[in-house]
Amino acid sequence: MRIMGFRVRHPSLPILANGYNGTMLTKENLESELKTAMREGDDVRKRVLRMALSEIKLAEVEKQKPLEETELLAILQKEVKSRHETIEDSKKAEREDLVEDAEEEIAVLQSYLPEPLTDDELTEIVRQTIAEVEASSPQDLGEVMKALMPKIQGRADGKRASEVVRRELSE
Repeated sequence: MRIMGFRVRHPSLPILANGYNGTMLTKENLESELKTAMREGDDVRKRVLRMALSEIKLAEVEKQKPLEETELLAILQKEVKSRHETIEDSKKAEREDLVEDAEEEIAVLQSYLPEPLTDDELTEIVRQTIAEVEASSPQDLGEVMKALMPKIQGRADGKRASEVVRRELSE
């Protein structure tokens, strides 16, 4: 929805701290956002959305069907992770301009992702999942992760989740 040329989310949808409003993420939403960014001359958002849509289209071609929301979120998270790696490499090369660009791109990508889980929330979900699958030892890690990942998709990194599961199983 637009008011006086400014993009405004529907008033009944809450806007979280990172801009994510809980609406379902679709390729069409991203395409619409790209058109808006082009009209407004927002080069960073335009560049990031083009890259994300390119990755989405590639994944759809590989899968030979449209992607679901969880798969779209996974692609956006992969892009964020890639930007974090870019920041690390740029800092090593002392390229502050590239660091700033990557940080801007991360901010744009995170506006389309749900709020990340806090450590306490993630630990609670891990404990519930361990109880559901009746895991008791570190050998059950794979089983717990298989049940856990759909619950946290788009909200927590798999590496972080794995560390919490290991910690909880070893206690």
